[in-house]
Amino acid sequence: MARTLGSVSWRFLRQPRWIVRHVAVALLIGAMVAAGLWQVRRHDDKRAYKDLVEARQEEPVAPVLDVLPPGAAIGSAAVDDVLYRSVRATGTYLVDDTVVVENRTLNGSSGAWVLTPLVVDDGLAVVVNRGFVGFDREGEIVPPAAPAGEVTVEGLVFPSQTRGRFGPTDPSEGRLEVLARADVERFGAQLDVDLLPAYVQAVATTPPEPVAEAGAPQLVALGPPTPDLGPHLSYAAQWAIFTLIAAVGYVLLLRRVARDQRREERAEEADRAVDEELADLLRTQP
Repeated sequence: MARTLGSVSWRFLRQPRWIVRHVAVALLIGAMVAAGLWQVRRHDDKRAYKDLVEARQEEPVAPVLDVLPPGAAIGSAAVDDVLYRSVRATGTYLVDDTVVVENRTLNGSSGAWVLTPLVVDDGLAVVVNRGFVGFDREGEIVPPAAPAGEVTVEGLVFPSQTRGRFGPTDPSEGRLEVLARADVERFGAQLDVDLLPAYVQAVATTPPEPVAEAGAPQLVALGPPTPDLGPHLSYAAQWAIFTLIAAVGYVLLLRRVARDQRREERAEEADRAVDEELADLLRTQP
């Protein structure tokens, strides 16, 4: 007799084909749980970033040399502790050393960032991300001229960007006019001044950036970041629902199959009982 639980039979669960299905469903559920937990972690990371940016921006504007220690290593704790602080830098732009960071977007438009070193002390400069510029009529990126003479820039400290696991790589040697990212170290390798270990994303400039000529794209300051938590929590909830549906649905499927198996076994038992009764009748006949 098949082992039963209540009115169902579960012996089929040990069949090889069903064991394969159990493993497949377990892997699927595990993957969905992992996806949901990843979404929760992404939400937590964005929440931490948002809180950090907001807290740092509440601090008063300070001179850039008081905030960014010259000589500190890029990515060091001394730099991490002042990221997204509001700073003020006064100096003169090295206009001829301007570079652009390609493949950037702003409000759905494609273009580039414009980076120009601002000399703030003898032999010392800070990279200023002056803003975003789009393509001109010829489909090219032409960095606009920077304000001449002494300039005061107010902005936020941003970390030097580095290449992750994927993405384009800038040549390690030579003078570049286009960078793949705002890499302060690579930018500094082609300059005759030392750079502070982070860059400043401009919010306001005095005097202001020149107005572009008719038909030319206008440089647009990026301003402070506006961190968004995104839909990660709703995605996590969706994965939780999918996981519940898969788990409960598979259990219901198994129960239905078990009941079908039990019905078949009862039918076989009934057939055997009839056959036995017929055999007994035949044996008792003279």
